[in-house]
Amino acid sequence: MPGPDNDLVTRIATQVAVLHADPAVRAGLTADLVALAESHRDAIAARGTAPLTAGSSYLITYGDSFVRPGEAPLATLRTIVDGVIGDAISTIHLLPMFPWTSDDGFAVVDYRAVNPALGTWDDIARLGEHHGLMFDFVANHVSASSPWFHGWLAGDGRYAGYFFSPGPDFDTSRVVRPRTTPLVHEYPRPDGTVATAWTTFSADQVDVNVATPAVLLDLTDVLLGYIAAGADTVRLDAIGFLWKESGTTCLHRPATHAVIKIWRAILDEIAPGARLLTETNVPHADNVSYFGNGADEAHMVYQFSLPPLVLHSFATGDASRLSDWAAGLEDLGTTATWFNFLASHDGIGMRPVVGLLTPSERQALVDLVVSHGGRASYATEPDGSRSVYELNVSYLDALMDPEHSGDSHHAVTRALAAHAILLSMIGVPAIYYHSLFGSSHDIVGMESSGINRRINRKQLEADALLAELDISPRRRDIFAGLTRMLRVRALQPAFDPFSPQRVLDLGPAIFAVRRGAGPGSVVAVINVSGADAEVAGVSGTDLLTGTRHEARLTLPADGVVWLAQD
Repeated sequence: MPGPDNDLVTRIATQVAVLHADPAVRAGLTADLVALAESHRDAIAARGTAPLTAGSSYLITYGDSFVRPGEAPLATLRTIVDGVIGDAISTIHLLPMFPWTSDDGFAVVDYRAVNPALGTWDDIARLGEHHGLMFDFVANHVSASSPWFHGWLAGDGRYAGYFFSPGPDFDTSRVVRPRTTPLVHEYPRPDGTVATAWTTFSADQVDVNVATPAVLLDLTDVLLGYIAAGADTVRLDAIGFLWKESGTTCLHRPATHAVIKIWRAILDEIAPGARLLTETNVPHADNVSYFGNGADEAHMVYQFSLPPLVLHSFATGDASRLSDWAAGLEDLGTTATWFNFLASHDGIGMRPVVGLLTPSERQALVDLVVSHGGRASYATEPDGSRSVYELNVSYLDALMDPEHSGDSHHAVTRALAAHAILLSMIGVPAIYYHSLFGSSHDIVGMESSGINRRINRKQLEADALLAELDISPRRRDIFAGLTRMLRVRALQPAFDPFSPQRVLDLGPAIFAVRRGAGPGSVVAVINVSGADAEVAGVSGTDLLTGTRHEARLTLPADGVVWLAQD
């Protein structure tokens, strides 16, 4: 086994110095992190990671999004992924597949176990035989039923310092969080006393205290275990809330960035090619800070501004806001890129478009979603006021004009046009399972559970889905259209995640972007309006139809062309 690289030691030590002032703590934690990385080196070296290419794409799914009687859900998922989706998608993003107690998986009881209701680690390995895998790492908090928290409550020395009880001198007046529930909750200890603990999200989701060196070591061991188990990408859920500091927002703290940089340094050394994805549903300037210098922090960052801006474009028939934002995206080079998506297991985040859309434009999106039967979820601001945090709705339903809600053809063309924008943008595309299969919203699931996000989390019966792909025009045509676009995209080097992007001004009804440069580049043109649009100044052969266009074309409502340049 090779020894630790001096660069790794330096990189870790530099970031540990951000976390701790005590020289002895710094030295000990640096040595322990290096030793931990080395202990995983051989197991991780046995696996490889495919590089990101134009063919890279992610399917966002729960382990039990597809079910079949008598079959483990992970096995059912494999039949859908291998037998139905095939090579249209390269990587499967498994939302938390661990034992959990609430928040549909995001209150993890045991980071290192697969929920037996889903299957086993062997099922995970089989799922990864033909596809890459992304695991979810809910590093910020654990379930209140987890052994870590129970041990801490019981006074077990193994878990001393694992959770955070803010004292009376800790100033929480500026704390920013996406919930209206209390920040601190009380919990009974076995000895009859009461403990308090920091809970960013809910009483059942207790924040870990990463300022305790043992916690950082435990979390790092979990991360490396996921890579050894087959993950080529690890999503760091809610990572921006990780570090608590009195008198601050407790969001995006330098120490949080330092922790991610430690993990990036370790992966660069012992798992080159493995990727970290940060999930920070915040305004764009804060979001992009997780790239660090482009080569020392996250490999990918969620493009949270994209979903509401695309929705706004189709709702207004005007892509100007989207085009202006896209034209200003940073040049990330070849070591980091965007993780692009429209829909996910959560709602449509509204904080990322503060400053990009006016208050009235944001309110119009709220009104649109409510008109489709969706809901708005709120967060508490530091001054005690409430603001819209996210919109809960099926993204495909939200895209539709309310007067055409029952028109399957309109649903198909609008869904494909919106996803054509997603697939044209610089970065790596991710598609939620309900979007890929053309699902509508689940009002019953939302109302019966009282959980807004359940509107977009319904399980699909696998055999019924297969039948509907034959007989339901909406499901059949959206699935066929999306998988075809994905396969066409995969063959074009211009759509490489790091290929240059230039937004073109072809009028407010049009979103247009040129990917690549010179011969072999592709000009994507999408009509976001509800009427035909005359488009001048573009030529090329449409990769989707084979039609040649010279200098001018008429693009129908929701029309899409990908014009290959000679």
